[in-house]
Amino acid sequence: MTLKFNPMKRIYWLLVVVLILGACSSGQKALDNGNFREAIAKAVNRLSQNPDSRKAQQVVAEGYPMAMEYYQEEIDQTLSGNDPFKWNQTLAVMQEVNSISETIRRIPAARKIITSPKVYTSELQNVIQNAAEEHYVAGQAFLDRNNRDDAKQACRHFQECDRLVPGYKDVVAMINESKDLATLRVIVEPLPAPSMRYELTADFFYSQVMERMNQLYPVQSFVNFYTPEEAEKLELKYPDMVVKLAFMDFYIERPKHYEEEKMLQREIEEEVQVKVSRDSVRTEKRTFTVKGKIKVSTDEVASGGLIKLNIQDFQAERVLLDDNIPGEFLWRNQYGLFLGDERVLSKEEVQILNNSAVPPPGSQDLFMEFTKPIYARLTDRMNGFFRRYN
Repeated sequence: MTLKFNPMKRIYWLLVVVLILGACSSGQKALDNGNFREAIAKAVNRLSQNPDSRKAQQVVAEGYPMAMEYYQEEIDQTLSGNDPFKWNQTLAVMQEVNSISETIRRIPAARKIITSPKVYTSELQNVIQNAAEEHYVAGQAFLDRNNRDDAKQACRHFQECDRLVPGYKDVVAMINESKDLATLRVIVEPLPAPSMRYELTADFFYSQVMERMNQLYPVQSFVNFYTPEEAEKLELKYPDMVVKLAFMDFYIERPKHYEEEKMLQREIEEEVQVKVSRDSVRTEKRTFTVKGKIKVSTDEVASGGLIKLNIQDFQAERVLLDDNIPGEFLWRNQYGLFLGDERVLSKEEVQILNNSAVPPPGSQDLFMEFTKPIYARLTDRMNGFFRRYN
């Protein structure tokens, strides 16, 4: 059976695809679904590329008046209702209208269709003032409940009020008051070192932990961490919680030495020149067996221990969390001797042979390495506990 190619049918389907793509890019589909902003944005974008696009012109000409009518109805219905944030909702609608109008204003082809796009200016300022008042009133209502969780909500409302109208009434004082009530204050006590020789590392570890927690919870958050010295300067005599840390059961095992000898053998392929006549040669690939003997020496020193994490409610003298966080570090050095054909060696074996015997690190260095994996585990555990309060 022979299939005949029909060029007219192909042209027909190409036209269908073009029409579909044209409708999508012109914004017609979005307009049909009532997505005015998307429809106008697509149509205007189309006009910026092709000012003569009739479909895009039609979407703008039909869609913009429909959008303005819809948004005005939204404003009227919202302001006639009793929603405590009706002015904030009205503000959002007005900003949407301004955004659509700005989209039209910046493209000449769209501006020719909508010569005077609506822009809220003077009336917007009054709406912003009323929206700020709504957040101020809501903030006061939450603050009057006099508890930490509601104080956080109050602070957020006051901050939004200040964002809308900077310095509105006494909003700065209200932000400070609500933030003060909402904030959980935590003193983190320094870690005692397992012995005097590890004191510098313990101090460094403590400072790293404090730095990380202050990164996770900056001063503007609702959980603040303090060293005892910082708490004393701020006269913070009654924190909400106290974190106690302690190194437990730190150990360094005796050095261990291992030796292993093994025979190596592998097949390799090389190109060789083979004489085929008095005046000519050819290149052939041949397989050879290479052998050798390697002796690998391994020196190891293991260290490890725990950090005890204890979080207490200072006022109630109650333990909220008591956890042990393990850490370990294994120092290893491998070096070796070899006899035989070096082509038998793997990359790893070559690297071992390039090493040499070195003494193990001192106890201070081992303690430092032991704290590195614990640092991430500890700060993750603390973050998991305190983020519920933020």
